[in-house]
Amino acid sequence: MQSGKRATESVKEAAAGIAASAQAGMEKTKATVQEKVEKATARTPAEKAAAEAKKREKVREAEIVKQEAMRRHEEPEVVAGHPIGGQGVEGVAESLPIGRATGTGRPSAGHNPFVGSEEPVARGTGDHYT
Repeated sequence: MQSGKRATESVKEAAAGIAASAQAGMEKTKATVQEKVEKATARTPAEKAAAEAKKREKVREAEIVKQEAMRRHEEPEVVAGHPIGGQGVEGVAESLPIGRATGTGRPSAGHNPFVGSEEPVARGTGDHYT
C-alpha cells in the first residue's frame, strides 16, 4: 500500500511541476505581448525602455514563482525519519524489489543478436543484396 501512495505522490509532484512551468510560460508570454503593445504605443525611447524593463521584471518574477513551486513540490516527505518520494539516504544503497524480473540477465543480448550464438561470424546476405 505504501508503494501506491509513493506512486500517487510522485504523479502529483510531476503534475504540480508541469502546472507551475505552464503557468510561468503563460505569464512570460503575457509579459512579452504587453511589452510589444507598450512599445508600439510608446512615443519616446524612455517609454520603450520602461516597457522593456517592465517585461524583464515580470519574466523574472514568473521564473521565481515557478522555481519556488518546483522546490516546494520536490521536497521529500519524511516519515519516521526516512525521506519518501525517490530521495535516498546518504550512505545507504538502493534496493530492488524482491522477485521482480528486471531484465534478461544478459544486458548485451538486447543489442547484439549474436550473443549466445554458435556461429563464429555474422551471417550476412552472402553479398546478394548490394
